[in-house]
Amino acid sequence: MHDEHGEEDKAVDEIVRQGPSGTWAVAGVATFIVLLVYVLFYFLAYLPRGVME
Repeated sequence: MHDEHGEEDKAVDEIVRQGPSGTWAVAGVATFIVLLVYVLFYFLAYLPRGVME
């Protein structure tokens, strides 16, 4: 039973050693979506309204 935990620890260590690449991918996609929504809102909702008088 002790060997099972040792192998599991080795697997976890290997995953941690590879770094948080998935985290950066999710953060990048989320940032892209926020910027896309902002740009779409600007061009499709804000600009067509024109100058407010």
